[in-house]
Amino acid sequence: MILDGHIHIEPGKVKREEFLTRLHSAGVSGGTLISISPDRFRQGERNLSARERLDNLFEWTGSEENLFPFFWIDPMEEDALDQVKLANSYGVKGFKVICSGFYPGDEKAMKVYRAIAGSGKPILFHSGILWDGMASARFNRPGEFEALLEVEGLKFTLAHVSWPWFDECIAVYGKFLSAYDLRRDLSVEMFVDVTPGTPQIYREEVLTKLFTVGYDIENNIIFGADSNANDYNRKWTSEWIRRDNWIYEKLELSRETVDKIYSDNLKRFVGVSDKIVSKTPMKSGE
Repeated sequence: MILDGHIHIEPGKVKREEFLTRLHSAGVSGGTLISISPDRFRQGERNLSARERLDNLFEWTGSEENLFPFFWIDPMEEDALDQVKLANSYGVKGFKVICSGFYPGDEKAMKVYRAIAGSGKPILFHSGILWDGMASARFNRPGEFEALLEVEGLKFTLAHVSWPWFDECIAVYGKFLSAYDLRRDLSVEMFVDVTPGTPQIYREEVLTKLFTVGYDIENNIIFGADSNANDYNRKWTSEWIRRDNWIYEKLELSRETVDKIYSDNLKRFVGVSDKIVSKTPMKSGE
């Protein structure tokens, strides 16, 4: 089974059956659907309330077992904590955050992360360069996400392997992994979303580094295509799957590991799998 862990929803008519047809024709069985963006990202467009965006999100996901609704929240909005409660009342599987004008560790944002973690839901963060027409790169460097070490119970993933800072992203994953050995109370878990981001010329390099760095990482990699539900790009998705499979074969990854990348890890991330994985602590100097 292949699940796409990074599918956006744009404003427009909800065409769930058409979306599912296109998704399945790409060999994908489901995935994470991210709601229409909050006001910060809707310049020149009609602003939508949180409730309107949630209603739209659940029209897209319906009762499909393998479609996981994620609510895109701006933690800097005054009613962000109320939005967390509202989204949870709808039954979201997680939240999406882009730190476009604030650092991940901003205390106002941290309060929202703590509320999300307290509800048992994960967060999908954008990380890396952001095509937003603004000077925002400094807010999305992977090292800034070290602040999340202080959010008890949080599961989070950094999207796009933080391109172009994928070496830094891998190091930050190592930081969180090492913390398990240093802090017996640690309940924070980091995942890495390999959604492009990485242009084709970098793809083999970044996947090779992820799986040969020597870190305990195979249970924490999530596949995504970064297409959208309104006009799901099956050709784009199929090409990335084919390219990644070629790299995984070259790396001689086991079938079990590849299955984790494409489906098992996402299921655990969104909480529909109760599989428990153990972490191998880092050794000194790694």
